[in-house]
Amino acid sequence: MATERSLAALLRSLQSTSSFEDASGPAANSNTSWNSLLPTATSFLSILGNPLNLSLLASQLLSAPALWNQPVDLHACRKILSIFNTAAIAVLQNDSTDEPRPAYGRNRKIEREAWVKAVAEGADDKSPRWRHVLLLGGILLGFEGQNRQGLPWHIRTKLESALATAAQLALEEMDTEAGIDGHCVTMVLNYTFELLSDMERSKINYDLLLPVMVRSTFLSPEGLEGGYFLGAIDKDVVEAPGKKFRWSPRSVTFGFVSNIAGRPLVSALGPLSRLISHAVDNVQNPNLVAQTVDYMADFVRTLMVQWRQNKLSEVDVAEEAEFLDAESLQTTIPALWKVLRNTLYSVVIVLRAVLGRTINDPALAASSCAPYLCMQSLHILRNLYFVSSRVGQNSSSQHAFVFLAAIDILSQYPDLAENFLRSIKPSDIGQIPDHPVERCLDLFFMNAAEHFPLVLSPAVNEELLLSAAFPYLAVGANPLLLEIFEAAHSVVLVVFAIPHNADLASKHLPFYIENLFAVFPDNLSARQFRLAFKTVIQVTAPPSPLANTQPLLPSILLEVVRDRALNASATPIVPTAQNSTTPELGNQPPLSAQTVLTLALLDSLSFLRVDDLNEWLPLSAELINAIPDRSMRQTCIDRFWEAMSGGEMDVDRAHCCVTWWSTRGGRELVLYGTEPAPAEEEGPFMSGAVGSVAPESKL
Repeated sequence: MATERSLAALLRSLQSTSSFEDASGPAANSNTSWNSLLPTATSFLSILGNPLNLSLLASQLLSAPALWNQPVDLHACRKILSIFNTAAIAVLQNDSTDEPRPAYGRNRKIEREAWVKAVAEGADDKSPRWRHVLLLGGILLGFEGQNRQGLPWHIRTKLESALATAAQLALEEMDTEAGIDGHCVTMVLNYTFELLSDMERSKINYDLLLPVMVRSTFLSPEGLEGGYFLGAIDKDVVEAPGKKFRWSPRSVTFGFVSNIAGRPLVSALGPLSRLISHAVDNVQNPNLVAQTVDYMADFVRTLMVQWRQNKLSEVDVAEEAEFLDAESLQTTIPALWKVLRNTLYSVVIVLRAVLGRTINDPALAASSCAPYLCMQSLHILRNLYFVSSRVGQNSSSQHAFVFLAAIDILSQYPDLAENFLRSIKPSDIGQIPDHPVERCLDLFFMNAAEHFPLVLSPAVNEELLLSAAFPYLAVGANPLLLEIFEAAHSVVLVVFAIPHNADLASKHLPFYIENLFAVFPDNLSARQFRLAFKTVIQVTAPPSPLANTQPLLPSILLEVVRDRALNASATPIVPTAQNSTTPELGNQPPLSAQTVLTLALLDSLSFLRVDDLNEWLPLSAELINAIPDRSMRQTCIDRFWEAMSGGEMDVDRAHCCVTWWSTRGGRELVLYGTEPAPAEEEGPFMSGAVGSVAPESKL
């Protein structure tokens, strides 16, 4: 009887709109009621044995004025979901334990199947459909979540079907601009989707669900709020002692960011993004895919604008230790970047589905749609580049797929590709911007532009790409510009390598070569210099069109590098942040500038004509022997042998190298220079014979 009286009191309280009022005022009433309800209602649901009482209590939890006649957010909805989830777990544990039941539960005769049916009947006409998903989703999670397998197959099947049907009916009843109802359906489906069978998933109308999920996740107050939270931070970023910025963990805006990170939709952003991508794959109306991209484009555009207006954006990543105080670096900044990083990955997951759908769907693959979706996708990645450049754009294979797939599709439309590059070109071509955000956008331009020279005219390549890259070619000494410095070199080399840009390469190569030697070795690593010089030789050698108009250019460039090598320093290069941004190939000892220049020459031999190769083989050998350090000289000898015998040469060049090595004194010149051969190798040898060589030596 005590249990029945307590249940009656609870039901009366739920029917009263003033039952939870206290001295704290109306603002605190909602929180008080929800917090006091959770353990009481959960306990009753798990111990009641009368199916009618179970159905009545479940119905009241979905319709009681004390709970719902006030503004409700997703945290409150999640508490209702938690009541049914926890009660189902308790029922499952009570049925599986061998311990005696408590006194109030001795007379409970209801079976698990009957319990599920009784509680599910609480989803009646007294409450709207969207609240039914809380009840049904909570029961399903309680019995089947975390691989508990607590229901017979036929009961689970009915429960899954009821949940999918409730979600579908709720979607059909929603207004165009869904509020808490749409957020609630999104949350419950996100929690339970992996528990639904493929058959039940197919019952959901993804054309209705996709816009609801996207708006709820990225644009709603229960999600990422359209990105506006980022600009609000600025008012709490203040100057601290030592002329540093401080964003205090005790500030209102940090509490707000922490609140956003803890929201049900944001805290489960990864699974939710996969659910959205699943909806993108399954919508019947292709226009909804384009609409999804529009929503996300608006969101990330706002996010970028808000970040640009934030004082934190004025601090480059490399300068944070200098301009941000320790407390901010340890607490607030990592928390903010965690939210932004999760946002980036979420957007990329959805875009991956969009690009995948574009490739496979004839309607989206049409020329009237595909290039525009790709341009929008690239604009989205550009506006998020302040995040991806920090975490590493190669850290996610899905990010790489979206970037490269969009570029690959857009490359089929040269005019639109040109329009896209003009829309994202640096605001002041020929100048290096001062603001880190603008430099970040320049970096995205460089990384994207290097994929398009083949489909652009020489005039556009010169006007857009080379003009944007040239200011960065000589700034390797600036630690803030190392990445964009490398990207600029890459863009220039790609433009030079395109066959129809032969005249353009001839025009700008002298400047580039002069710049290349100017920045090495202080601002350019040995690997980068060798790669750049090798590419330049490849551009000027056959079968490049440039070789037809200027056949002597490769030899001239090799003569320049040989002359510089003869006069370069023989002391090892001291590693710096500028000349060692990437590891060297292999476990090589420290190399001198003279050795690196020699290696650059050896790297280029495989591109020379046979006539030029006959001239440069002995010159290369002499240059190797001009290196005083034995270990560095051996490194060059090994590279020389690899270039000749490692498969880099074609048949004619390889035959030339074999002849020179074996019958024209090449071996002796490389191994001994002008010194006489060792005594044990003196003696009559037939032409072309090879003397004794150590067994472990390839030479």
